[in-house]
Parts: sequence; C-alpha cells; structure tokens
Amino acid sequence: MHVDLLIRHATILDGRGGDAFTADVAIQGERIVALGRLVDTSANDVIDAKGLTLAPGFIDVHTHDDTNVIRTPEMLPKLSQGVTTVVVGNCGISASPVTLTGDVPDPMNLLGRAEDFRYPSFAAYAQAVDASTPSVNVAALIGHTSLRSQVMDRCDRPASDDEIAAMREQLETALAEGAVGMSSGLAYRNAFCAPTEEMNALVEAVGRAGGVYTTHLRDEFAGLPEAMDEAVATARHGQAPLVISHLKCAGAGNWGNAPKALSKLDDAARTHGVHCDCYPYTAGSSTLDLGQVTDEIDIFITWSDPHPEVARQSLGAIAEQWGLSLMEAAERLQPAGAVYHNMSEADMRLVLSHPLSMVGSDGLPNDPHPHPRLWGTFPRVLAHYSRDLKLLSLTEAVRKMTALSAANFGLTDRGVIRVGAFADLVLLDLETLEDTATYSTPMSLARGIELVIVNGCISYRHGQASGKRAGRLLRRNARLSPAPVSTGIHDGRDSATFP
Repeated sequence: MHVDLLIRHATILDGRGGDAFTADVAIQGERIVALGRLVDTSANDVIDAKGLTLAPGFIDVHTHDDTNVIRTPEMLPKLSQGVTTVVVGNCGISASPVTLTGDVPDPMNLLGRAEDFRYPSFAAYAQAVDASTPSVNVAALIGHTSLRSQVMDRCDRPASDDEIAAMREQLETALAEGAVGMSSGLAYRNAFCAPTEEMNALVEAVGRAGGVYTTHLRDEFAGLPEAMDEAVATARHGQAPLVISHLKCAGAGNWGNAPKALSKLDDAARTHGVHCDCYPYTAGSSTLDLGQVTDEIDIFITWSDPHPEVARQSLGAIAEQWGLSLMEAAERLQPAGAVYHNMSEADMRLVLSHPLSMVGSDGLPNDPHPHPRLWGTFPRVLAHYSRDLKLLSLTEAVRKMTALSAANFGLTDRGVIRVGAFADLVLLDLETLEDTATYSTPMSLARGIELVIVNGCISYRHGQASGKRAGRLLRRNARLSPAPVSTGIHDGRDSATFP
C-alpha cells in the first residue's frame, strides 16, 4: 500500500483513555487508513516518530476565536500548542448571527470591534470561515447575548415574549445550518437580567435540534451552588446536554469549595448529561467587571480604551497614581480588560483532575497582553500537571483534550486515533514539552510540539507553521443526547488491527 503520509514507530495515546502502544499510522487524504505494524506500506512522506508520542489533535472546547479564525487564519497561538479544533461562541458571545453599527455590547467586545461583526446568519459565518481556510477546524456555538443584541433595544431587562420568539427563530435557523449549540454568559450585565423563562425557551430549541448548552454561570463566587442548580435545571428542561464553562470557585471567600461544587456536578451527572471545562491557571481574564473589583486579589489591567497608556499595570498601582479608590479607577478605565488572580491552586487541581472535566483555554486572542492560557494551556496540562506533578495520567490528560471533547460537542470522527478517523494529530516530545507563556511574557511558543497535522495536512513542524492550512467549519451532523454518560475509561482498540 502506498499512502500520502506514514508515521512510523510512534508511541500512541489514542484519546480514549487506554494504555499507550507503539504503532505506525498511515494517512491518505484527510483520514487515517491503517494503524499497526505497516511493514509493507510506503508513502510520499515518511516520519520517524521513534521516542515521540502521537496523540489526537487537541480540541479547545472553550475559545473566543470567533473572528480570529477569519481575520488571522494562521491561528498560531493554538496551532503551536497542538490544537487542531477550536469551539467558538462561548460565554454567550458569538460572531453570528450578528450585525452591529454602534458600540459593541460588553462582553462581545472581546471578539472584536463593530466592523468585525458582519455575519447576519450562521450560514454567512460558516461561509466566511471556509473561505479563510484557517489552520484549525472550527465548531461554533450561538451566543445568547449575541442573540439579545439583535432583537432588544437594551439588555438590562428580561426579553419580551416577542423578543424571545425572534431570538428562538434565529437560533433554530443557526442550529439547522450546523451550529453545535448555544452558550450563555449570565454573569455579564447584558445577560444577567434574562430570567428562567427566557433561557428555558431557548434551550428547548437546542434540545430539539440535538445540540449542546454551555454556560458561563450566573455566579462563580458565593452564589456558585445556586448558579449550578439553575444551569442544570435549564438544561434538563430543554433536554440538552450541559457543559459548565470554566468551572471555578472564584473569590478568596469562596476558596476551598471545589469539593462541594464537584459533588454537585456528580449528582447532576447521574441523571443528565453534564460536564465542565477548565484551564490550568489560577487567574481568569475578561473585561473589567466592576462587580469583581476588590482589594482581596491582584487585578492586572490588560487594555483600556480611554486610557491605553496605563495598561499592563495592576489596578492598585493605577489607582494610586491617580489618587483614586480601586472602584473609581476601574470606572475611569472602562471599557477595559483585566486578569483576575481569583482562584486557589488546590481548587483548580481538583476540577482539572475530575473525570467530567475537559480542557479549554478561554484565551482572548484580541487582548494586546493576553493571559498566558492563550498560548500555553495544553502543554501546561501535559507537562506540568501530568508529567511533573502526576496530578493525572497522560492518558487521562489526553482524553480530556480529545475524545471526551469530541463526544460532548458531536464532532464525529475527531479526537481519536483509529482507522477511519480524520487525521488531526499532534506529535510530542514528552521529555522537552513545556509551556513557556507567562503572565509577563504571554505570547510565547511552547516547546516539544514536534508536528501538528490537520485533516491530513502537516500545518506545523519543528516550531514553525508550514504555511499550509487545512482547517474548516465543522457543522453539527449528529444529535447529542441529554442522557447521563459513564465516566469509565476503557481502551476500545480493535485487537485485529494490531497483529
């Protein structure tokens, strides 16, 4: 057999949680066509992977890359850490179906400026993604706040029945055109006033279409338990599987509550499909939220529209320079972005290692001084938390980045290494693997990412993008079930494939 690409002698972590094994992988076109000891196989390009580890390409389930996959299709922050698919449209904000003429509502301004929102339908957005040919695949959620921005004159109130009907119609159309589900960001002021009735009506449409509901909870601080209950009840009502975005116990007064939150997650998952995502850092990043301004934690300002000259300083230092209180300084900086050091390491580790959690970066690519998670999330989990600290096994870490993510977002034939699957792959040197992005120098390439393949195309090699881009929009083509799923880990390999 002669194929396009042959990877020989790789140590394979297939994404499904089984033990590592050594095999050759043959790729023809976009898919894996053979796996095993392929002694009689030749190829146009042969890669000797002896001593290296081959895994499915990582799936970043929580991104805000909506407009970047079109404006900056090279997607180096993600490609360079082994990511081959991004899920966009999280936290209630998406680039479609949206057109804007005035100011961009908070937090939609994380995605770009008004001119970047030019996709009145999901079909238009999908066409733009495919036309840009990004380096990574793209699966898209529809944002609840984005829907509100199109039908409401102001968002500091509940939507009317007519407005809910208009949002639902837009959502149903987008889901029919291939969106994978809907997200909400109920903690943000432009969605906070949305009551249960509004959310139930929209998530009903998600469930009927077979999509997924993801949510940035209404409260990640003291009200976390009640916010989790609300999210589960909404998903259960709509019969849609639920993903809780970046599950955390935020705020110094809330530290140590991860066991309670995870117990609540486990309880819900016994009767409904419930998962969460998380990132391996103890700081979050978003727009500067006056509700989070406190002297209990460090708050680092990353950008400010009216005062760009004071960016890259702490809020405390800025307030001291201006002779103002923290709140007065924060008000003067608006609109702005911030990094909040508001989590405990112990809580984060418990969430990261939990069987129901996936890995998502939540990186902000339009931030001029981004959180290091934009460039470092996936190698940090593998190198620091798995290899060095032994918090979780390498097989489990990879499962959280690949097969589990693909299953929860309906990404067929992705996230696994098996015959017939798409050839989205990452080749790692586990000895040298390291995230190098820090809070002071956040835009830094990871070490140890030897090769990244997207849809059979080598897109990144030895620390450089190849210039060949093969990503595309992944339209939902399967119904997701709201039924509870087992968290058991199994090998799943067909022994006949491995003589």
